[in-house]
Amino acid sequence: MALTAMLGVSSQAQAFWFSSSDYTKTKYPIVLTHGMLGFDSILGVDYWYGIPSTLRKDGATVYITEVSQLDTSEARGEQLLAQVEDIIAISGKPKVNLIGHSHGGPTIRYVAAIRPDLVASVTSVGAPHKGSKTADFIRNVPPGSAGETILAGIVNGLGALINFLSGSSSTTPQNALGSLESLNSEGAARFNARYPQGVPTSACGEGDYTVNGVRYYSWSGTSPLTNVLDISDLMLGASSLTFAGEANDGLVGRCSSRLGMVIRDNYRMNHLDEVNQVFGLTSIFETNPASVYRQHANRLKNAGL
Repeated sequence: MALTAMLGVSSQAQAFWFSSSDYTKTKYPIVLTHGMLGFDSILGVDYWYGIPSTLRKDGATVYITEVSQLDTSEARGEQLLAQVEDIIAISGKPKVNLIGHSHGGPTIRYVAAIRPDLVASVTSVGAPHKGSKTADFIRNVPPGSAGETILAGIVNGLGALINFLSGSSSTTPQNALGSLESLNSEGAARFNARYPQGVPTSACGEGDYTVNGVRYYSWSGTSPLTNVLDISDLMLGASSLTFAGEANDGLVGRCSSRLGMVIRDNYRMNHLDEVNQVFGLTSIFETNPASVYRQHANRLKNAGL
């Protein structure tokens, strides 16, 4: 798997271009993990649009990981674990702070569950910990049918294209059906039974804040439509209809997104706004998404993480 280390500029250059604040200077490196059909960078456009530089500006060390665009939570987690081990060797720090968006949430949970000694904190952003009703809707396509085969082929092709355009060194096959089984309600329940750390036991509560020495946090949005100039709003507005009135970000329900300490679960953001996409076109009536990450880095710093 490709691993991009956003180590930042030299200390002298940083002092020249930016303030000398250490507001985001966490004890352990911050590691970002993308969601389904995600990437590190394509044609110069970052998945985490403007977020690494915002964190880096005030002291954070940030690494961007890339796992399979389409696969099960466990398979993606194993890929991420190998990169976490590399990051620890490179950084010289014994642990990392994991932040995962969307399917990146269960992915980082897997790593923390099987190797808590390597993880200081897990932060979930807009992740479907109890499944996505959009995935449930898609799962209505009969298993083994021609429709399923065609749909999986199209999505796998899209995943392979993203993998190629991102310049990934990985040739891991795309597994759209594996993603679907991980992200629907039944698949999420099976995953939670094996890896329950931080998952709320009530329908819409909070989970344990600390498990095996790992801190758990989450935040998410509940506004599928946020900016008339953002072409992704149309898609997320359509997918939000699968939630039948439940508060959601277009792909993940409010209650499903909750993990550990819930920072907030109703930002005026949709699923892509949560990573400052598309191209930073988010709601003018809400905190800039990059600033939310910056505030969270300071939260981790103040917690000694």
